[in-house]
Amino acid sequence: MYDRLLVPTDGSGPANAALELAGRIASPTATLHVLVVTGAEDDCDGGPRDASERTVDELLDDARETVTADVEAVITEERRGDPGERILEYVEAADIEIVVVGAHGRRVADPVVLGRVTEGVVRDAPVPVLVARASDDIRTLYPFERVLVPTDGSDHARAALDLGIELAAETGATLHLLSVVDATGYGTGSESAALIDRLEENATRELEAAAERAATDGGVDVRTTVVRGSVHRAISAYAEANDVDLLVMGTHGRSDDGELPGSVTERVLRTAPAPVLTVRVRETNGS
Repeated sequence: MYDRLLVPTDGSGPANAALELAGRIASPTATLHVLVVTGAEDDCDGGPRDASERTVDELLDDARETVTADVEAVITEERRGDPGERILEYVEAADIEIVVVGAHGRRVADPVVLGRVTEGVVRDAPVPVLVARASDDIRTLYPFERVLVPTDGSDHARAALDLGIELAAETGATLHLLSVVDATGYGTGSESAALIDRLEENATRELEAAAERAATDGGVDVRTTVVRGSVHRAISAYAEANDVDLLVMGTHGRSDDGELPGSVTERVLRTAPAPVLTVRVRETNGS
């Protein structure tokens, strides 16, 4: 599947989960890069720093042992400095196709602790970023059987749809397309009800067009659903109710305040019951 993967690691449970998942989505001839960044207070996920208990060589040896059987080559590196900056530099220098990172979360019901560095990588990486956590059952996740792409017709949703179609076609997964009509900002009168109905009709048409494209371009089995409610809650609830293996979502990149733009992707990353694959839409001049 992927030929050049990067996993930043600190030896923690989430980082190990990311390693295992990276090994599963890698092609047999892939090169998997494992990176430890030292010299900063925070690890790659903002959680407890296990590297203080083990040497960098030990961390890299453990990582190599975890993934050696899954890929053709493993490259281990240590860099010093700010973790986020070093990770993004490595992505460019090694022509990485996907970054797989860990995020803390004890149970499915617990919000994920993304951490400063993981947030920055998701926000700024020029390649897709797959976020996993230690509580994910990595052994059963791949090949994916159910891939969910929430869509609203935006550019970043279309980018996620492209990637979702590709993954579903490659793994034989059922592609779930979900549109959420957020009715929370409308009143209860007849005019509001009519407006919500129109929004739902528009969402249904967009989903039908997306489903036709997925079936035509990828030959995949597609299921479409339109629901009403809080967008990020509805996405996470759908993923849990339908035992989704992977969510694919778009992100715009850096916002003016430096945070993840559009709270939906950020909130889903924190609450989803399965790994989330984000794809960034590159901004163009004048956008």
